[in-house]
Amino acid sequence: VARMRHGDPADPLLRQVLPLDDEDRLVPGFSLDAVGDAAAKGGTGVIHKYDGRALLIATGSCAIHCRYCFRRHFPYADETAATGGWASAVDYLRARPSVREVILSGGDPLSLSTKLAELTEALRDLPQVTRLRIHTRLPIVLPERVDDALLAWIGSLPWPVVMVVHANHANEIDATVREACQALRQR
Repeated sequence: VARMRHGDPADPLLRQVLPLDDEDRLVPGFSLDAVGDAAAKGGTGVIHKYDGRALLIATGSCAIHCRYCFRRHFPYADETAATGGWASAVDYLRARPSVREVILSGGDPLSLSTKLAELTEALRDLPQVTRLRIHTRLPIVLPERVDDALLAWIGSLPWPVVMVVHANHANEIDATVREACQALRQR
């Protein structure tokens, strides 16, 4: 909000979060599940579309509710991998030794704290996992989330970590965001 041009209804950052009536309009040929997540459900909170990788819906929580989110209608209450201490999701992965890359998404996985450590402890027991990918918007909308504890957790992981940071507009990038991204990159 601090980066928005106050009083400007056309501000590109405001437009990302300001709901519009048109969002509720049904359009023939368009689906509420635009990317086919429901058809790719592999287990509770697991989306398995591609050989060699599986996506875990870590949480339904986000720091910001983007109006264009393609998972805005996702049934997070029923489909969160963190349910039951990640057991179902980890069991799914254990039964699929071809899954080498685990992608954390959601919602925003960095909105979790200790639960991420629970997951990565469980993933350590899966020898086929060779990379962790985290999709997040938090370094952009809440750069303070990139703190010493998060950096220490990332540094403790036994795999290469790919951080996919979601930014939409140049106005989102300021000195605090640059510092957060640099700290992530150094880690």
